[in-house]
Amino acid sequence: MFSFYKTHYTELYTTIANLSREKMFYDALKLDDKLETRIYLIFIHFSLVFNILKKKNISKKITQDIFDNLFQNIEYHFRELGMGDVSVNKKMKDLNRIFYDILLKIQNLDDGNKSGINISIVNKYLIINSELLTNNDVLKKYFEDFYNFCFNLDSKDIIKGKINYKYKYGRT
Repeated sequence: MFSFYKTHYTELYTTIANLSREKMFYDALKLDDKLETRIYLIFIHFSLVFNILKKKNISKKITQDIFDNLFQNIEYHFRELGMGDVSVNKKMKDLNRIFYDILLKIQNLDDGNKSGINISIVNKYLIINSELLTNNDVLKKYFEDFYNFCFNLDSKDIIKGKINYKYKYGRT
């Protein structure tokens, strides 16, 4: 059976996937450069985007379509890597649970809390080498800046993937 989905949300997925590939995460912050780490980074970015879209009163249908597109793209990439149906279905079920865990752990973004990043997300999902405590602050700052940058964008630009976010590591 053929699977059709709204491809116009693929640009948002592509933009966020590219953000998850930033060298800073792997070279400077020493995150493990593996598929799971990149997916977790994608999930954290998307969770922040979903919170922004919710605050901007974007319809649940649009956010559902974006969610569906996210998981269909990930599933497609797993199949491209040669995973079979049983493996893909199990992996997608696990990833769905992880995404919701991350989404729920991102705090309510009211009361001046810049991004709501709960550092336990970083500790649980992003495997960091010996510089764990130092890098937590950097990652929290990165996601706070990402959230603030995106919050100031027009919601239509976010949905279209027009997020030209550039983080400068080491910036004060």
